[in-house]
Amino acid sequence: MTVQKRLFLSNILMLVIPAVLAKIGIEHINSTLATAIRTVVVLAFSWLMVFVVGSQNTIGQITGSTLLFLILSGLSTGLSWLCYYRALQDGLASVVVPIDRLSILVTIVFSSLVLKEKLSRKAKVGLALILAGTGAMLL
Repeated sequence: MTVQKRLFLSNILMLVIPAVLAKIGIEHINSTLATAIRTVVVLAFSWLMVFVVGSQNTIGQITGSTLLFLILSGLSTGLSWLCYYRALQDGLASVVVPIDRLSILVTIVFSSLVLKEKLSRKAKVGLALILAGTGAMLL
């Protein structure tokens, strides 16, 4: 198996595990507190990885615009996590997670408008299947 396939499969596994663990973890605490705890863990792990791969030496190369977009991305991620954890606390993981994954559609539309990205025919078929599958799960 190629490295790319192993990374892809690992990514799928890492997308599944957090939702289930989060649903269990937020059972007895406020969803905002749960998000804050998760964020601290992600922050610590991210900085650990910066030092493990040795990219701390490139911090000085970050431009103002890059930093601005990373900050805006971080703010939107934080808001997304707050909403996701609240939905997960109030709803079934089997319903919340597929709805959350519909963000793929919004991302594709947004990237086509802002970044001028084009979808291939194969990607359009894949997107249609994702939408149909999610819709079927929510019936």
